[in-house]
Amino acid sequence: MRTSRTDAAVRARRQATQEMLERLQAALAAAARGHRPVTVAALARTARVSRTFLYQNQQARDLIEQANRASRPHPGVSNSGSRAQPAWKERALNAEDALAQAQREIRTQRTRIAELLGKIRDLEHDLPEGSLQRIVTENTTLKQHVRQLTQDNQQLQERLTSARQNNRFMDKRIADLEAQLVPYLTTAPPRP
Repeated sequence: MRTSRTDAAVRARRQATQEMLERLQAALAAAARGHRPVTVAALARTARVSRTFLYQNQQARDLIEQANRASRPHPGVSNSGSRAQPAWKERALNAEDALAQAQREIRTQRTRIAELLGKIRDLEHDLPEGSLQRIVTENTTLKQHVRQLTQDNQQLQERLTSARQNNRFMDKRIADLEAQLVPYLTTAPPRP
């Protein structure tokens, strides 16, 4: 009974290892087709295996080493026909497109800035001589007037608060005096 369980566990472990190796082979083939570099982390993710498995299993290490050897350029062979060249060409074309787009956007922004500066100059030319100085002086005067009104408003608020406190005090005092007079008002006056 014990040996059958052990044999079953060994068979299951071998089957799981074989499945992991098959997934690793598929991941290596996909990396080769996509001209992607072979890294342990990427293979572990793609093949859904642990990095430990890739480091500890001899067959997995052999498969990775074969893939690395196959992806290295052979000595004496020109790199012009390399698989990486189409990727670099595509990146260069994308960079050129992005550069052209950026240059168009810069031209558009410069045109807009020039239009706005022209409008500002037109507005400045429409003002008569000395009007700018007059506007600045009026603005300063108005700011001083606003400050003075703010101070006056604050003083009036303080006075109003004091008047309300005095009014409450007086209401309280009147209520106290009325309370003191109540006994005299409710009793009948003495007869002579």
